[in-house]
Amino acid sequence: MKVFHCDHCHQPVFFENTQCVSCGHVLAYLPDFAEIGSFEPADGASFTSPLPAAKGRRYRLCRNYVEFQVCNWTVTEEEGEQEFCRACRLTRVIPDLGVPGHRDAWCRMEAAKRRLLYSLYALDLPVMEKANDPSGVAFEFLADPLDPAAPRVLTGHDDGVIRINLAEADDAQRELRRTSLNEPYRTLLGHFRHEIGHYYWDRLIAGSGRLEDFRRRFGDERRNYDEALQTYYQHGAPVDWPVHFVSAYSSSHAWEDWAETWAHYLHMEDTIETAAACGLSLRPAHRDEPSLPTMRTQAPGTAPFDQMIARWFPITYILNHLNRGMGLADGYPFVLSPEAIAKLRFVHDTVAQRRGQTSAQRVSA
Repeated sequence: MKVFHCDHCHQPVFFENTQCVSCGHVLAYLPDFAEIGSFEPADGASFTSPLPAAKGRRYRLCRNYVEFQVCNWTVTEEEGEQEFCRACRLTRVIPDLGVPGHRDAWCRMEAAKRRLLYSLYALDLPVMEKANDPSGVAFEFLADPLDPAAPRVLTGHDDGVIRINLAEADDAQRELRRTSLNEPYRTLLGHFRHEIGHYYWDRLIAGSGRLEDFRRRFGDERRNYDEALQTYYQHGAPVDWPVHFVSAYSSSHAWEDWAETWAHYLHMEDTIETAAACGLSLRPAHRDEPSLPTMRTQAPGTAPFDQMIARWFPITYILNHLNRGMGLADGYPFVLSPEAIAKLRFVHDTVAQRRGQTSAQRVSA
């Protein structure tokens, strides 16, 4: 995530901000330029932005921004009569807002989803609306039924539909599940990144020239999935899982290994971009070594993988050091083995190959 600033007072603002805390201007995200901007009334419900890149363009606030305050994205004039922004249009089921707590949980769901989409757009990955394209993606946010005997909502992916249990937006409930499953890391954003990984396996690996290489690295996805998960939940991960996988759950099946590795790659890309945008400078490993230059901002997915890994390990040290200073658990509770790094390289190369294909299509068009 890059660093955003108010275009009036230059105060740093977050990706989720709807108002500058310094000068009070209303803010919104312009997905066509990947920028946060303030707004000046034009006519009717239209606004213009003082950002130079947006000169001459008109915007409307997303309906979920105006009506429910759960979004901070805009709709461009070119999108016609659309009421919802490109992020909110991907959500096809929302929880019952008449139930106390559901609106706040939905808000957290949408915020995590927008962070996911920021990364996907930055990596130039395809994001289509399933409502318009059967190969597209859709999100469903559902709460467990009140009847304790009724089936629970299972977070997962099925043919482009990503369903997430609303309880994952509750910190207490999520922590309870994390500890009961003995997981070192469980976040709402992590769920989104994991489940979209399943979607991109279908889009980028299945039936492609990368499938055999995938099987050599991750295993054979044709192994019975339900039996594999049942075995994992009954017996847990093998003792030597840290040698081969990025997480214990990755050991359950090749599809889960891919999704966990994919999510980890998105964690890395987002954090590295943020560190570079903040001007982080990495000190040498030893006092007598020359200092490393300030990290240079690069478009996500464009840096060589070896450079990415070289940046990653010092960043995780800083991240964990800061957390410990605040009395918190490590923000990065992972140790990457050479085999896990090789799998991350495969994900990186898959994304780079897709980016190259997209660029070639644009040139030919």
